[in-house]
Amino acid sequence: MSSLPAKARAVIIGGGVSGCSVAYHLAKLGWTDIVLLERKQLTSGTTWHAAGLIGQLRASQNMTRLAKYSADLYVKLEAETEVATGMRQVGSITVALTEERKHEIYRQASLARAFDVDVREISPREVKEMYPHLNISDVVGAVHLPLDGQCDPANIAMALAKGARQRGAKIFENVKVTDIHKKNGRVSGVSWAKGDEQGTIETDVVINCAGMWARDLASMSGVTVPLHACEHFYLVTEAIEGLGRLPVLRVPDECAYYKEDAGKMMLGAFEPVAKPWGMNGISEDFCFDQLPEDFEHFEPILEMGVNRMPMLGTAGIHTFFNGPESFTPDDRYYLGEAPELGGYWVAAGYNSIGIVSSGGAGMALAQWIHDGEAPFDLWEVDIRRAQPFQKNRRYLKERVSETLGLLYADHFPYRQMATSRNIRRSPIHEHLKARGAVFGEVAGWERANWFANDGQEREYRYSWKRQNWFDNQRAEHLAVRNGVGLFDMTSFGKIRVEGRDALAFLQRLCANQLDVEPGRIVYTQMLNNRGGIESDLTITRLSETAFFAVVPGATLQRDLAWMRKHVRDEFVVITDVTAAESVLCLMGPKSRDVIERISPNDFSNAGHPFGTAREIEIGMGLARAHRVTYVGELGWELYVSSDQTAHVFEALEEAGQELGLKLCGLHTLDSCRIEKAFRHFGHDITDEDHVLEAGLGFAVKTPKGDFIGRDAVLQKKENGLDRRLVQFRLADPEPLLFHNEAIVRDGEIVGTITSGNYGHHLGGAIGLGYVACKGESAEQVLASNYEIEIAGERVKAVASLTPMYDPKAERVRM
Repeated sequence: MSSLPAKARAVIIGGGVSGCSVAYHLAKLGWTDIVLLERKQLTSGTTWHAAGLIGQLRASQNMTRLAKYSADLYVKLEAETEVATGMRQVGSITVALTEERKHEIYRQASLARAFDVDVREISPREVKEMYPHLNISDVVGAVHLPLDGQCDPANIAMALAKGARQRGAKIFENVKVTDIHKKNGRVSGVSWAKGDEQGTIETDVVINCAGMWARDLASMSGVTVPLHACEHFYLVTEAIEGLGRLPVLRVPDECAYYKEDAGKMMLGAFEPVAKPWGMNGISEDFCFDQLPEDFEHFEPILEMGVNRMPMLGTAGIHTFFNGPESFTPDDRYYLGEAPELGGYWVAAGYNSIGIVSSGGAGMALAQWIHDGEAPFDLWEVDIRRAQPFQKNRRYLKERVSETLGLLYADHFPYRQMATSRNIRRSPIHEHLKARGAVFGEVAGWERANWFANDGQEREYRYSWKRQNWFDNQRAEHLAVRNGVGLFDMTSFGKIRVEGRDALAFLQRLCANQLDVEPGRIVYTQMLNNRGGIESDLTITRLSETAFFAVVPGATLQRDLAWMRKHVRDEFVVITDVTAAESVLCLMGPKSRDVIERISPNDFSNAGHPFGTAREIEIGMGLARAHRVTYVGELGWELYVSSDQTAHVFEALEEAGQELGLKLCGLHTLDSCRIEKAFRHFGHDITDEDHVLEAGLGFAVKTPKGDFIGRDAVLQKKENGLDRRLVQFRLADPEPLLFHNEAIVRDGEIVGTITSGNYGHHLGGAIGLGYVACKGESAEQVLASNYEIEIAGERVKAVASLTPMYDPKAERVRM
């Protein structure tokens, strides 16, 4: 081993498949001055015992893009490096044992077609032909992906490592990182130890690829990487004569997957209640270690396996394996630059899909580091979605006992986590609970999703059809449209931006005009250099030097990081004030009547116009009333000091009693906003979606002067749009839209629904989605015949480029 260098352009920590992939892809981009440090030996954490399943179809287009990239890379790697990757495209089959599961996998097949993944729905008889050993007596449907496969995980990591070395990267084993240094808010170096040897490598880029050690490594630097190890079980049989080459088989209703390898059969499990591991830390000498057997824990899976594949009942067990894998609170991995420390990057927490993910994830992260911005939308795996509290070990231990099993659970829409709940609560949480609220959780916040009637069970009954709260949502929705509803939106992220240069700073970051009178509310986006949407927010000017930004609760850490990253030498202070104020949204045509009963202030159009904020008296307290809406009705968002929230809520409730005030949940907020075609960040608008193609040009003011993304906006105006965000309504009032259903234009699949909900006022399911339109006018786009494919069936849809509900926005100015 050559001596470790004193300087490097980048230091990668962790020699599993993730770290090796990042090294390989950085080296491909010309980064020859790379060092990878592995505490023991390459692959010795989780990679060496991974199952090596390569499934291309993931939950979104970009995650599928990364998985397809991985599969393609692993085929090519062997020729490039002469290291056998064991990559075999044997295909995969997923079988359904229930009608709900069949609907789910058929939806996935429609999605696969939209993403150009080879897929076919097959009958139980066809499954039997492809998998003769299988008991299909209760199989009701199946999906076959012929280009899926399996591989040798350890050899893939070794091939990536060799490819990185061939391009100049240096890889050192048995070197432990002891400290990460920082200077002026950025990484500045890494200290290491190898036996009695010690040293420091000067660098301004560190990449945490430490797998199940990533959380503890990150905590050394004040960085949040919430993950926790779980025990993961599988068994391998003795050789079975005549087994033949078989596709990978998944039976999610029995929590099981099957893989033929070298004439033996592997049975692995994602059991409903997993066993967290490593609560007291991981042993210093952990390397290629197995965990103690727990056959009793695995036995229910094996019993179902013997019924599903009777030959397992007579085959001898060659290996019963238990090893640790890391899981995250939401079953999605972490990628990107940590918001707490510049130059500190993360690629970890793969939730048992590390092999299929790491090829693409390594490519995307390397490109991100190289270019300074993500190559495409990676928000669903972005490290900035992690909340600081989530690094709490008790929280993680309880949550990952659930998330492992959710990999193979029914992926029903609106499914809520059961573990690690009630961490962040509004001051009126108990008030809402007493009035029938059924809560969901986002970013740790408990949010009332719907309100149960007296005597109705306060639980979700999940389905791909209308769930048990559908009628509750309808009543809430129509109350907002025809009367008045009250939402608790305390989970909004709230950011104060203030100081001498606050205006200049925000003018540079935001596309809309922020130089407005104090009290004005501005809807705007923060763009990247491509004109993509990094943040969707409202900003209220409080004074000459103070501004108040409101963002979705889920994106708060992202938005804070984006702002702080772009501070130059301006005198500006950015403060997260989310916990200081609650937000009560009073919405509907009767909202003015309610608020005037408990406030002496003037709420007329002249006294309080749309798009303005005023301090008001309310009950016996004070609030700041923002006349703005996300449901498309007359209404106010009331920002109330947390200590007065309960009082203001009670005053509103009492005042609204005679006027039919109805408490409403987040499901209703979403169904109202989609009737108005209001965009939802992370679904309809992302950093990959150009602000003009998203239909948000009205919030862009290029004449104001320079701002990030301005050139891209001007260029798009000159060149024309390549696609448009279109609103769809299903002609049949029965089917439902959630997201990711295929958009069919004149018989051809052209995209996917980005978000969907039921429009109770419009009388059908509503969705938004992008349609390619290069060289086409708006009229030409709308002249086509549209259908939406749902689980293989196509439903006629009406398309619109203006909001189907109140297109002239007259109701918000009533």
